[in-house]
Amino acid sequence: MVHSRVAGVRTAWRVEDDGDFFCASCGGDRCYQRLSGRRRLMLLGLPVLPRGAAEPVVECVACRGRFPLAVLRQPTTTRLTALLRDAVHTVALAMLATAGNPDAAVPVRRGAVEAVRAAGFADCTEERLLTLRAALGARGPEQVEHEVRQALSALAPHLAGPGRESLLLHGARIALTDGPYRTSELAMLSVVGEALRIGPADTERLLATAALSA
Repeated sequence: MVHSRVAGVRTAWRVEDDGDFFCASCGGDRCYQRLSGRRRLMLLGLPVLPRGAAEPVVECVACRGRFPLAVLRQPTTTRLTALLRDAVHTVALAMLATAGNPDAAVPVRRGAVEAVRAAGFADCTEERLLTLRAALGARGPEQVEHEVRQALSALAPHLAGPGRESLLLHGARIALTDGPYRTSELAMLSVVGEALRIGPADTERLLATAALSA
């Protein structure tokens, strides 16, 4: 004998939005649909009484896994790569802006270009960096600091400790290409460390280690 379910609750889902997200189940960037639902009491397969709204979910189009809306706060792999490239570019510009006379700081210029190219801007040139540095520097040191904090604060929550430390060391290596840290360079590297959520003691330790190996 076949037994059918007499009563139960069923959720009717409706697509509210779609886009790209990082699917933890698939392990990569995938398309998603944001679903909202209404629950209904079913009797003999027929809807009888409403049972209120269901929690909205994000459904992966590929694996059909469903996740809370919080997953949309995690950047996609593509977005994370772009944030990292922009962060390296901003740190390089900041170190160049605090290196004093850019015409005299040739090693710093070359170090900044190498760091930016390695981050994914293969067509970066000294001329382009110096043009951007001049535009940024013309707005004053407060604007330089603001740009650094803005770029790094968007990235820091999504990086593990070693990743944040590596970004700080990018700046340290650029600063050390023409000799010991200047006072202005140390001040800017402290801003970088703070924006990356690295404590002052750890920032100091990392900068000292970089100086010893330079």
